[in-house]
Amino acid sequence: MTFELAGIKIGHATDEEHHTGCTVILCPEGAVASADVRGPGPGTREIALLAPERPLHKLNAVVLTGGSAFGLATADGVVRYLAERGLGYVTPVRPVPIVSAAVVFDLFLNQGEHPPGPEMGYAACLDARPTDIVQGNVGAGAGVTVGKWSGPESMMKGGFGLAGVQLDDLFVGAAVVVNAIGDVLNADGSVLAGAYDKEGAWLVDRFPMRYAPFAPPPQMGTNTTLAVVMTNAQMSKVDAFRLAQRAHDGLAIAIRPAHMTHEGDTAFALATDQVQAPFEEVATAAAEMVAEAIRNAVRHALSLGSIPGLADG
Repeated sequence: MTFELAGIKIGHATDEEHHTGCTVILCPEGAVASADVRGPGPGTREIALLAPERPLHKLNAVVLTGGSAFGLATADGVVRYLAERGLGYVTPVRPVPIVSAAVVFDLFLNQGEHPPGPEMGYAACLDARPTDIVQGNVGAGAGVTVGKWSGPESMMKGGFGLAGVQLDDLFVGAAVVVNAIGDVLNADGSVLAGAYDKEGAWLVDRFPMRYAPFAPPPQMGTNTTLAVVMTNAQMSKVDAFRLAQRAHDGLAIAIRPAHMTHEGDTAFALATDQVQAPFEEVATAAAEMVAEAIRNAVRHALSLGSIPGLADG
């Protein structure tokens, strides 16, 4: 992507051998943030302080990471990176970096070995940039998959995706990591990537409710889509929370089924406080950008072993 991210920078660290990694979103000073957790099985860090009733409303970074709960250690590397630069919430002793994180479960492809740790969080910060962000099998998108509602044998490769739109002075964008049970849909509702049979046909044609009674149900928390909405609009923390809520509309637009029992879907909202814009304009654009970022995640995903990806050409 070539657009600027409202002063936000995104960086990846990828372990290509073990198919895992992390993605860091670095916020400019003064960014207002909140989050909304919808999935029953989330893995998170520093989410409670993003609730709209909490007085702290500034955030230094968001970490999206593989490795399930083990991957939360990547945030320690991000904290170190920020602390070395004197960034964080000002206290009488020293600035304390405020870093929120959320995980996806990608342990199947590496047998749970070598989850991303602090060094990868630090490396992702060094990689962070405002433009030309790589998509697909990178960062937290390295080992993720989609279309698992009929079982793992029919899944396809997910990934990291990005989308954004410039509306005069207003920018609204979204970054996602897609590790969904459901299929990813085109804008017209047709399947873009998802569960397929041995003949290559989409399984939804046989099971229109996307429920396969023969398939064992996934374990709680092993599938998750993470989204970060970014805008240069001026917002209160309450507005940022409402924006994070609306980001989940994008999940429901582009993923079917979404927000299942076995997922930990989490959405963040970051507002960099630069231009005035109607909330509804921002929120409507945010839902559309989340949906398009989800599609971009699978469009850029390369095959991994026997798991097919759309980007192979």
